[in-house]
Amino acid sequence: MGDRKSRQIIRRALDNNPDAFIAVVGCYSQISPDKVIEIQGVKLVVGTNERAKIVELVEYAMDKEEKINMVSDIMEVREFEEMSIKNYKSRTRAFLKIQEGCDQYCSYCIIPYARGHIRSRRPESILEEVKQLAQNKFKEIVLTGIHVASYGRDLGNTSLIEIIELLHEVEGIERIRMSSVEPKTLNDEFIERLTKLPKICRHFHLSLQSGCDATLKRMNRKYTTEEYLRVVDRLREVFPEVAITTDLIVGFPGETEEEFKCTVDFIKRVDFSGMHVFKFSPREGTPAAEHKNQVSPQVKEQRSKIITAIAHDRELTFKNKFLNKKMDVLFEHKVEGQSSIYEGLTDNYIRVFAASEQDIKGIILPVELKAIKEDHIEGMLV
Repeated sequence: MGDRKSRQIIRRALDNNPDAFIAVVGCYSQISPDKVIEIQGVKLVVGTNERAKIVELVEYAMDKEEKINMVSDIMEVREFEEMSIKNYKSRTRAFLKIQEGCDQYCSYCIIPYARGHIRSRRPESILEEVKQLAQNKFKEIVLTGIHVASYGRDLGNTSLIEIIELLHEVEGIERIRMSSVEPKTLNDEFIERLTKLPKICRHFHLSLQSGCDATLKRMNRKYTTEEYLRVVDRLREVFPEVAITTDLIVGFPGETEEEFKCTVDFIKRVDFSGMHVFKFSPREGTPAAEHKNQVSPQVKEQRSKIITAIAHDRELTFKNKFLNKKMDVLFEHKVEGQSSIYEGLTDNYIRVFAASEQDIKGIILPVELKAIKEDHIEGMLV
């Protein structure tokens, strides 16, 4: 699906401007450079490394008559590619990439082949950028990566919890949030150290993918449902009102009705505050794509609807707990088409709309939550 969308966008770019110089950069290029370069209008193909050099690569290729393929063997790359950012237009949260690559090799995923082995950004480089972001009035940073839990393994002298503790000391930063992590990352020591850091957001996106141990094993995931649940219980014990969100794949090859029922029962047991539900899509070059027992599109659609309905119900239940309560909200921007309505997030990832005649972008303010709407809660500044 991702490849198809990429091809559509490339063709749309050419339709919009037949004279455009088209460069294709990223995972699709890295995995299938020969296919990409054959697409009409494509002049330059770059993979998932050397993206910081995109301007000079385009300038180099523009002078050439022939198409240019700059994709190299990503498995040979061992250094993190520095691409620092000091400001984000229309944003008050800074997304900070601290890690690249993945060595997990889940059976459905092409990412390790597209992004290469794990590479971590140097702590001093991360710290320098966060200090700059704080000076530019950013209040929240979100630590991201392809497999952010593996941060520091290649460096040998640091880890994810240590970088969080380091950034916690930066004056001006009031919130620290992590992108998706696997449950085994959050062991007892990791969680105990988090409890000593008041800037940590009470929101953890714990990748699940399936609520059935047999399916998880075929996926080559490195945990069981019981291990997952133990982490969730511990987080709820030490972080009151914590939000637990996740990703789930339905219709994985070989997923029987009984296995799917296990997943349904498990997600109800965990009681997630938010879920991203995906129908399995076979990715060429992965073991799961070669699995004989593929699930039909009709069954995938049916299972997706069942899980999505549960997810919606549990999200509403979670939000209901906070009605008529005061919550601190970091306001990000005005709601489109609303001159005096601003939207922002609580630390436990509830989207809130509130009216203000003053410009409150980038400010954390207390809000009384009043009414649940489709994708947010309406509140009132207090």
